[in-house]
Amino acid sequence: MASTAAAPAVLHSAGMPKAVVGSNVYGWTQYYSREKKPFKVEEVIAALSDCGYDYLESFLDLGNPQKNVEFSGKLKAKGLRLVSMYAGPPMHEVEAAKKSVSQALKCCEALKNEGLQVLSFNPAPIGREKTDEELKTQVAALIELGRGLNAMGIKLGIHHHLPEMKNGAREFHYNFRNSPPEVVGFCYDVHWVWKGGIQPQDALREYGNRVVTMHIRQSRENIWWEDLDTGDVDYDYVARYVREHNLPQRFTVELALEGGTKVTRSAVENHRRSREFIRRVFGV
Repeated sequence: MASTAAAPAVLHSAGMPKAVVGSNVYGWTQYYSREKKPFKVEEVIAALSDCGYDYLESFLDLGNPQKNVEFSGKLKAKGLRLVSMYAGPPMHEVEAAKKSVSQALKCCEALKNEGLQVLSFNPAPIGREKTDEELKTQVAALIELGRGLNAMGIKLGIHHHLPEMKNGAREFHYNFRNSPPEVVGFCYDVHWVWKGGIQPQDALREYGNRVVTMHIRQSRENIWWEDLDTGDVDYDYVARYVREHNLPQRFTVELALEGGTKVTRSAVENHRRSREFIRRVFGV
């Protein structure tokens, strides 16, 4: 499909950072669990360095900012850098939201001199659809968080899983349609959004100007594939759109596993192959 859709003006193209490719820690923990081995983040960092990655995205330790600084040191020790971190605390109730925003800003303040560029942030689901009032509280908190991060030179990127895509992607759209693009950005997890019923061309047409980072995974017949390759999601289209609209090129490979995933290779080999896919398709 040709990428002819018009896009809103990208609000963050000035001073665009160098293209970087990373991995998310979650899939690695699944491989270690599958092999009944204790998880060792230092091994993962070393493997990613050998495979040509630039960073590892891990979970922000909201209760202990210093632990995040120590993680940054582990990346640097192997030639990687701190680019993005992930968090998913509650944001739908006023007091919980205040605590979440305060903790996240405190952690990011400790990391701004470590080079942190993006906070990928998925407000915690609650087992049901959030009410209009809860979503209003959530968006107000996201705006406060985004403004605080902007003051540090860090971007906020809102991430989504399937709970946010229910009822016509109600929460997904609400987060964006009720917040300013320059404050509340988009961590575009291409596959989760696709799985939730929104095609890449539609997500990018409406929210492409908010994209600050992308999570990249593939499936075939709706089952997660062990590495990045051709499949259900048309990444050639996504890559063309990124180039044509000058979107930030922060690509986080996330090779998560589910029940039907056929695993025929090691985690390291699958990440090596996936790094080549990003190079071949996205040109970085």
